[in-house]
Amino acid sequence: MTRTRILITGASAGLGAAMARDFARKGRHLALCARRLDALTALREELIAAHPGIVVAVRALDVDDHAAVPRAFGELRDELGGLDRVIVNAGIGKGAVIGSGRPGANLATVTTNLVSALAQAEAALEIFRAQHSGHLVLVSSMSAVRGLPGKKAAYSASKAGLAALGEALATELAGSPIAVTTLLPGFIATDMAARAGDTRMVAPLDKGVTAMIAAIEKERRRACVPAWPWRLIDLVLPHLPDAAVSRMS
Repeated sequence: MTRTRILITGASAGLGAAMARDFARKGRHLALCARRLDALTALREELIAAHPGIVVAVRALDVDDHAAVPRAFGELRDELGGLDRVIVNAGIGKGAVIGSGRPGANLATVTTNLVSALAQAEAALEIFRAQHSGHLVLVSSMSAVRGLPGKKAAYSASKAGLAALGEALATELAGSPIAVTTLLPGFIATDMAARAGDTRMVAPLDKGVTAMIAAIEKERRRACVPAWPWRLIDLVLPHLPDAAVSRMS
């Protein structure tokens, strides 16, 4: 099935903007959300200039404003005449050692990456249930596979929670006209990865996003991307000794 009307949150930069460019090349119509309307507007102009046959709708949206999420999704659905796929991509990577007196970064990370992702899933699935079709994509992380210590603890916990949500929804909706995909990207070259100091095994942005789009289009239930080396790491990481995992923090 070709999903022609795609909503992406966190679309103003990084993985979200790169996915938007890839889908635009495929001729898909897009609904793009992010906090920075100026960046979204610039992206919209770029995409329409390069691909004049597509429709690109944009909305300023802070996903932490949970009441605003269903309103924005509903407006974008109406503008595109329906939504075939929603990609819950908005996320942050703040973090501090738990108990170090800096709880704000950890609370913000868990709120955006898990609670606000749930708000987006609620809004998307309400639309999909009403129209009896749709594809929900949750962008988790390889950090979900095993709890990482130190300043990454809250981040990995938030992404593990999101992955568990995706698993639960995929089980619930199996056999229905609604598909659910959970993506677990490894290290992909984005500004967030650079700020986090992740330089090991970093995939170029284009390679990482190509792998993400391929898994999304196949509507796989769970996908570690890019496949190499992350499928292997997915198998190995839960069994590594604590000392090895500590070096990843």
